[in-house]
Amino acid sequence: MADQSIPSDDQLPQKYTPNFTYFQGFWCRKPKTGTTWLKALAFSILNRHRFPLSNSPLASSNPHDLVPYFEMTLYNNGCHPDFADVSSPRLFATHLSYHALAESIKNSKARIVYVTRNPPDVIVSMWHFATSRPERAHWPIDECFEQFCRGEEGMKGSGPFWDHVLDYWKQSTANQTRPLGQIKKMAEFMGCPFSEEEEKAGAIDEIAEFYSLSNLKNLEVNKSGSLKTMKRQTNSFFRKAEAGDYVNILSPSAVERYSKIVDGKLSGSGLTFKMCC
Repeated sequence: MADQSIPSDDQLPQKYTPNFTYFQGFWCRKPKTGTTWLKALAFSILNRHRFPLSNSPLASSNPHDLVPYFEMTLYNNGCHPDFADVSSPRLFATHLSYHALAESIKNSKARIVYVTRNPPDVIVSMWHFATSRPERAHWPIDECFEQFCRGEEGMKGSGPFWDHVLDYWKQSTANQTRPLGQIKKMAEFMGCPFSEEEEKAGAIDEIAEFYSLSNLKNLEVNKSGSLKTMKRQTNSFFRKAEAGDYVNILSPSAVERYSKIVDGKLSGSGLTFKMCC
């Protein structure tokens, strides 16, 4: 994995840090846990009054271009971005663990949304994503699996899957602000609830249908485009999006082994994952 620099408090503009307004659907998450889809959903919720679905920027731009990563895009290669010209609401993403976030972000009024998924599905998704690059096309799934079992799959500031998810889980239960992920509840949590008129007009259903993963992956920009910041083809971010697909790749013994590792690391937290086998 690429080593990414982590923006600290002294890198963040002082005139900006006291007023963080990161209404972030993908503010925090591990790689390959549902980022692309949730970025699109969060962007559409926050900007639904600016852009009608018929003129959505997502029809011509990949979600990763519209919701940039803090450490991989904005602060990459020693850059110090000026947020003064960034209109509100500001929406960003990160792979950083909670303890790696700048204190100014933790202590702000930023809306932090965390997304995760079934651990074995993360392994398979990461393997497919990694092998989509020519230089890693022949990377064995067994090596990828062992890397996850050792907790060595993360980039700098990310860490093992279990530490990453547990960090945010503990924080969410401490603050009693654990969003469930449904569009309506997500919008309320992000500070832009749907009005009664919008609900009656079917706005929530329209967003759910328009920004479904099947629709996003069939947009031309996501079939043949590319991301300069990551040097990736946009189609590499879309695959099956099926929960439990790991049963077609990983052996039952491998799933059982990794599940026991994760269960042990999360023991006593109240956080569990439902396995398909």
